[in-house]
Amino acid sequence: MRNKEAANEARNALIQDIDETNVPYGMVALWCLGQASFIVKGGSTTIYIDPFTIEDALVESRHGLRRAYPSAVRPEDITNADYCLITHDHVDHLDPDTIQAMAEQARETLFFAPACCRETMLGRGMRADRLHIADTGKEYSGQEVIKPIAAAHEELSIDRDGFHEYVGYIIRLNGVTLYHAGDTLIYEGLQARLREEEVDLGLLPINGRDFYRGERGIVGNMNYREAAELANGAGFKMTVPMHYDLFAGNAERPGYFVDYVYDHFPSLPIHVMARGERFIYAAAGAVKS
Repeated sequence: MRNKEAANEARNALIQDIDETNVPYGMVALWCLGQASFIVKGGSTTIYIDPFTIEDALVESRHGLRRAYPSAVRPEDITNADYCLITHDHVDHLDPDTIQAMAEQARETLFFAPACCRETMLGRGMRADRLHIADTGKEYSGQEVIKPIAAAHEELSIDRDGFHEYVGYIIRLNGVTLYHAGDTLIYEGLQARLREEEVDLGLLPINGRDFYRGERGIVGNMNYREAAELANGAGFKMTVPMHYDLFAGNAERPGYFVDYVYDHFPSLPIHVMARGERFIYAAAGAVKS
């Protein structure tokens, strides 16, 4: 009972930390929930990306997956999202239980997802007027800019209506340009496209792929070497590795990424997220008088 109460207190503390964090212009705050699940805040805007918060027992019973550690928040905790961005329809990125809770509770949240995710999300109580197709040919502008960008997991896949089934996102928020890659390999033209976007903060998968994982039906991503090369080639000002820590059968050691960057690109800024950490990224001009 004490362990459960402590876990609940920690989850409440994380949501409170997000709500109370003041993020001046030229900065974003970042929290990692594991895998590719992130919370980003800039100014007063909070964005959840691929929120995967389903409890351990449900993950195992429903999907045959065993988490390496518990979720830092519960689905019912999420009431503070202005936007929720989904990259594709795999359960560790599109978590139906989290989506249902957000649809019921966070009633002002706007959702973006590939067209192939639409029926799943509508089936979990999502109102159609709150769900936008993540069309890689469009840019969605308000106080923030959200620009879907094609991802190759492990290939560029297009549905019958011409929409990409896997995406990442360029997000311009509070004077910072962030790129969340989703699940992807590096494909022709990606590096040049990202260089044009002038990415400040890039979130890249590093878990890679191999024959044996493919035999188990695990679809792969770029590995830590490729992620480092892409970050350097695209001119990222800061890179955070992701998608390496939540499932033992599809994991990687972030230290390999750190070592590769240290050996090959020692001036490339990187940051490895600790569990429950709040990381503040400041653009170059944000802290200068």
